[in-house]
Amino acid sequence: MSARRVVILGAAGRDFHNFNTVYRDNPAFQVVAFTATQIPDIAGRRYPAVLAGKLYPAGIPIVDESELVALIQREKPDVAVFSYSDVPHATVMHLASLCIALGCDFELLGADKTMIQSKKPVIGITAVRTGAGKSQTTRYISNILKKLGKKVVAIRHPMPYGDLAKQACQRFATYADLDTHECTIEEREEYEPHIDNGFVVYAGVDYEQIIRSAEQEADVILWDGGNNDLPFYRSDLHICIADPLRPGHELGYHPGEANFRRAGVILINKCDSAKEADIKAIEENAAKVNPSARVIRANSPVSCADPDKVKGRRALVIEDGPTLTHGSMTYGAGVVAAKAMGAHEIVDPTPYAVASIAATYRKYPNARGILPAMGYGEAQVKDLEATIEATPCDVVLSATPIDLTRVLKVTKPMTRVRYDLAEIREGQLEAEVRKVLGL
Repeated sequence: MSARRVVILGAAGRDFHNFNTVYRDNPAFQVVAFTATQIPDIAGRRYPAVLAGKLYPAGIPIVDESELVALIQREKPDVAVFSYSDVPHATVMHLASLCIALGCDFELLGADKTMIQSKKPVIGITAVRTGAGKSQTTRYISNILKKLGKKVVAIRHPMPYGDLAKQACQRFATYADLDTHECTIEEREEYEPHIDNGFVVYAGVDYEQIIRSAEQEADVILWDGGNNDLPFYRSDLHICIADPLRPGHELGYHPGEANFRRAGVILINKCDSAKEADIKAIEENAAKVNPSARVIRANSPVSCADPDKVKGRRALVIEDGPTLTHGSMTYGAGVVAAKAMGAHEIVDPTPYAVASIAATYRKYPNARGILPAMGYGEAQVKDLEATIEATPCDVVLSATPIDLTRVLKVTKPMTRVRYDLAEIREGQLEAEVRKVLGL
């Protein structure tokens, strides 16, 4: 019986993990290509042979998803396996219809099939959408574990934008490690808060290798998910964050709905910014599709390092990039802070956007009016700097999870916005952590 020919539809993350756990070294399948979307500069490369295994001595090509029709017509795959996140259900089905019309099966892998078992307790942090509040929740849980005297290692969802072979298993304990690995802004946004909190972070491409390395120095593994993807590891405690600023999305996006249905704890964040009716709508959906989950409400208070620099000034607001792009938000913590701090005006940077930043606005028009912290490489960082310099403002208000002044070289004064998690009824999350750790 000949091997089943497979094309994996991805975005340089979940797709590689699905390959590694299901298809690598499996003679029943022949993966003819990966496709790429969401992340720039991935298409045109190859998944390297050193990661692809003995069946792929030349590696596996990565092509842009826009070439999917030509790819299917040329390679005649038996099945297309959808393997990326934060996508409306309708978009997934449009892709399914396209593949089916071309004579190719369309599949989604079950959650358990790709989850690796750890030897240590795992707490998984996921969400229904990008930008729901995973970062602040992960910081909050890590502080609980620190208080309980546990040594925590965070494992972050993959962000391999450089040399994939070199990035198979990465360990970050200091800012110098970030520089050594030439991390992008997007990577730094996820890794720096853990380092600031005194924790080691692992990430990369091969998550079997990563978990076995992390287990050597951890009492507890903290899975820090990306977008609204499912955990890569079987979680002893699975927390899914829902966003009442986007009610209904918990049942409308893949694989966020799977997280919402699967989690043991559903954390409704941003309750201080949301309407009570929208919070209750999520609680009602949770009761319908995941009645055994514990539902917890939390606020997302923001603070500014130098509020006097903002009051009465024209502010350029920088928000977390993915939250505005495939997360489809129109604002984030920076806008909330600018209004709270009394900014005279939030300046629209769109007319002054340079090169790849202008292209981002064309692709994601919802981001117009604020500046997404796009930095997928040195050239895009330069475009971001040029856009900031060209925008007529008195102050730059940065609401990314990192200190952008360490990465950007701009002459405009910049101040930082921080946002945290605050349970409305304190102690509920700690009780869940203690329960799973047997404390």
